[in-house]
Amino acid sequence: MHRVASGLRFPLDIQHAGDGASRLFIVEQEGRIRVLRNGVLLREPFLNISDRTVGQGESGLLGLAFPPNYAGKQHFYVNYTNLAGHTVIARYRVTADPDRADPSSETILLLIEQPYDNHNGGCLRFGPDGYLYIGAGDGGSGGDPHYHAQSRGSLLGKMLRVDVESAPGEMRAPPGNPFVNEEFWNPFIWARGLRNPWRFSFDRATGDLWIGDVGEERAEEVDFQPASSRGGENYGWNRMEGLQCFLRPDCLTAPLAMPVIEYDRTQGCAVIGGHVYRGRESPPLEGTYIYGDLCSGRIWGLRRVGENWVNSLLLETGFSISTFGEDEAGEVYVADHGRGEIHRILWAEGLALR
Repeated sequence: MHRVASGLRFPLDIQHAGDGASRLFIVEQEGRIRVLRNGVLLREPFLNISDRTVGQGESGLLGLAFPPNYAGKQHFYVNYTNLAGHTVIARYRVTADPDRADPSSETILLLIEQPYDNHNGGCLRFGPDGYLYIGAGDGGSGGDPHYHAQSRGSLLGKMLRVDVESAPGEMRAPPGNPFVNEEFWNPFIWARGLRNPWRFSFDRATGDLWIGDVGEERAEEVDFQPASSRGGENYGWNRMEGLQCFLRPDCLTAPLAMPVIEYDRTQGCAVIGGHVYRGRESPPLEGTYIYGDLCSGRIWGLRRVGENWVNSLLLETGFSISTFGEDEAGEVYVADHGRGEIHRILWAEGLALR
């Protein structure tokens, strides 16, 4: 297999800046962001905040997002756990060198206290509406013992939607958020009932939102929110795990938003949400949602055919898959966490990694 990058330290996220500079930005769990420019991994990191986080277990520098019109704004956002183990959403500025950010420019926008050291989420993405979406896990332990995912006031176990661009350095609740005027609800909440939405993405062609939500012990699930949604979905946790009742066998499933697909522990241990393929190099994959599993290394392709969802096994990689990413052209990449490698996904007489 042809690697596009190697020698990385536990890669967890792959992003592009949308600025036409032909770069990929690769997040390393220990607190660095590396730049891959024209196939060359630059020696000096784009950002190094390894003094502010501990990259072990489910903690560390977990996510990166560039705002629309990044080329003109020259700032970006990260999601990391601080030395106390709490989630930090922060904004940083770029220096005069486009391949170097200023670690002293940090503006902390949101701090979410984490009661345990697992289920931190970590993904953040700008949606087609220009708002920043943040996937927050349920706070950890097992079974969501404090019922954060269903709580109206807690940010844990939620998909958040926030406005960070209207007033730089501030975080606001968009007026269209579903609970912004509801008593007892946190106005940042966009959807609830998530256990650990480790990776989610927006289809660049349709605006649909895809969420890979890591399960407890029986089911891994993929959730789908159409672009027409006005938010407010309840994805079920901890009332349900995947398509199955969790707390009690006779749980009420209405009006929950059910996953479009689930798989059990014979197929893997942790779903890694991916991307809908919109590139040009692999036409047979057009419109296919590509996702995988951390433990089994399997990569699947999911697509809608009529009213049904059709899921196909594409690859047995042997990787410890930690994330997927896409470049500006819509080509999709996958990270092997343990080996510290990035591979590009291509179709060639059946799917192959190159």
